Amino acid sequence: MLRIISSASFLVAALAASGAVAQSSDGTFSSNQRFVPKDGEVLFRSICQGCHMPDAKGAVGAGKYPALAKNEKLEASGYPVFIVLNGLQGMPGFGMYLDDEQVAAVINYVRTHFGNDYKDKITADDVKAVR
Repeated sequence: MLRIISSASFLVAALAASGAVAQSSDGTFSSNQRFVPKDGEVLFRSICQGCHMPDAKGAVGAGKYPALAKNEKLEASGYPVFIVLNGLQGMPGFGMYLDDEQVAAVINYVRTHFGNDYKDKITADDVKAVR
């Protein structure tokens, strides 16, 4: 029997099998189409680095993936919140897959790593206001 798997499901399964994706304590990475991890670094490694690269310097190849490292656009905290929730150009929005706490966590992680040093923290309430 031929089984059709969506590309997103295949990607998550392949990453989980390779150990590149952090799984929850029950062994799953997602639940009902939502990501489980709450830690910003784990979310970055699991979702973002596939396009933006592990060093967040971006890439050019089959598409152009902007650098998040030393990115001045991240200074205005509302900008990355909007982008993560809704997407931009080729980047899909993750608002359906991440809760407000997860969005804040991954953005705060990126804004304080990779040569970024933005001190103001984004909260789950900030994300909720943009939804």
